[in-house]
Amino acid sequence: MLPFFARLPSCLVGMEACGTSHYWARELIKLGHEVRLMPPAYVKPYVKRGKTDAADAEAVCEAVRRPTMRFVPVKSPEQQAVLSMHRALLMARRIVDGKAPDVPMEAAKIVSTLSQQALDIHVRLRQIDRDLLVWQRGNDVARRLMTIPGIGPVGATALAASVTDPHQFRSGRQFAAWLGLTPLQKSSGGKERLGRITKMGDKYLRKLLIVGMTSLVCRAKHNPETIEPRLANLLARKPVRVATVAMANKTARTIWAIMTRGETYRAGHQPALAHKNNVTRIS
Repeated sequence: MLPFFARLPSCLVGMEACGTSHYWARELIKLGHEVRLMPPAYVKPYVKRGKTDAADAEAVCEAVRRPTMRFVPVKSPEQQAVLSMHRALLMARRIVDGKAPDVPMEAAKIVSTLSQQALDIHVRLRQIDRDLLVWQRGNDVARRLMTIPGIGPVGATALAASVTDPHQFRSGRQFAAWLGLTPLQKSSGGKERLGRITKMGDKYLRKLLIVGMTSLVCRAKHNPETIEPRLANLLARKPVRVATVAMANKTARTIWAIMTRGETYRAGHQPALAHKNNVTRIS
């Protein structure tokens, strides 16, 4: 593919964003081409009937020229390397030493092999955690995100590596929408109806934020004196799951504000909703 593009004059290249598209985008940019990556969900509406390579290519060509299309920034090799550590986090169960299963010998061998694999995975997970901690300490954005309650090393490094340019989002609300944390609108006839969150965007980042906010709720149950008044009021009015998702939405907006301003979190930090001409409005 590279020899083909090397012979072409500089042109606009549109691609659906995926794990390998960032590599090809970097290589094509080196050849002098302009590359624009698009979320597959935004390209799909332009696909006509039938599923063929030609139809997909036509849809990409149509989508990349739309003035309102949203594009995905090209990630660097370093960012993809950090994200690979996150994607490699596997779940494993600890095996109780000295407890042999009451099964035939052939089955016991298989159980022993699987148990050893699980133990090996835990060793590798601990090493991944250490590697992420080292990267987090050397990354300014990740260090600042760590000051936000509910955002640990895993969440901070994942966000720092995933969000190449926070200024591509016009506001914190748009960043939260990119993560799928805003309500799904089903409005018609002048009546506004809000449903569940859209669950669009990066499922992994959205899950990390919701899990982080759930940890704050659990901490508040055991230590009520540490709970923020805003979270306490929210829990008094809404079910726990609704409250954690709402807090995840608020935290996403705070993350965007900290990324764009170069600040750290402070008590009572209000999320930024919009900015224009380098002037930020606080809600």
